[in-house]
Amino acid sequence: MLMSHHLSSLNSIFLQQIHTLRERERERERERLRHCSSSSSFFLQSGVLVKSWKMEKTLTRVGSFWVSKKAKEEISNITQDLSSLSNTVEEKAKRIFNKLKGKQQKPLPDLLREYYLPPGLFPRNITCYEFDESKGKLIVYLPSPCEVSFKDSSVVRYSIRIKGTLSRGKLSGIEGMKTRVLVWVKVTSVSVEGYKSEKVWFTAGMKKSRPKDAYEMPRDAIIVEEF
Repeated sequence: MLMSHHLSSLNSIFLQQIHTLRERERERERERLRHCSSSSSFFLQSGVLVKSWKMEKTLTRVGSFWVSKKAKEEISNITQDLSSLSNTVEEKAKRIFNKLKGKQQKPLPDLLREYYLPPGLFPRNITCYEFDESKGKLIVYLPSPCEVSFKDSSVVRYSIRIKGTLSRGKLSGIEGMKTRVLVWVKVTSVSVEGYKSEKVWFTAGMKKSRPKDAYEMPRDAIIVEEF
């Protein structure tokens, strides 16, 4: 009987130890789960922070690009305004200098007529012109970009400065002149075949004739925003 009681006690102690071991194992498992949960939260938060930082960096770059682009546009506009102002001052200075020298410049229509070109090739409101007879270099100045509609329904647009080489019956190497042929096309030369020619030829991509009498008189121009 004593032996039976002793075995029962040992069995109870053994079961208690097993229970204790199981509790410890469960506790360790719960600790691992808490640790994993904490690590996942940390990595998730870190990922959000990294994404937020990258987004902020991207927005900063976009903002810097936009500001830089706007600054360049403003600088370009200011440069154009200063260039236009400089040209105007230079033109006035040249006119005053010519007057002081007593040099009288003939009207542009008369000059064009001497070279067999129609006198109304340029609008009425030109500011002034320069002509180097030895080189044939002609520069015509206008106060603003403008366009003229002629009686043959053709339309020519002018920049504030038109350059070209003037020779007998031809103005070639033109810069600053366009004509509308479905779309606007740059005019590179204007010519006639002779003094009595009834046609004037415009080269704008291709050479095409127009009635010369449509350009016999300088016409009023309409101001446009840009050439």
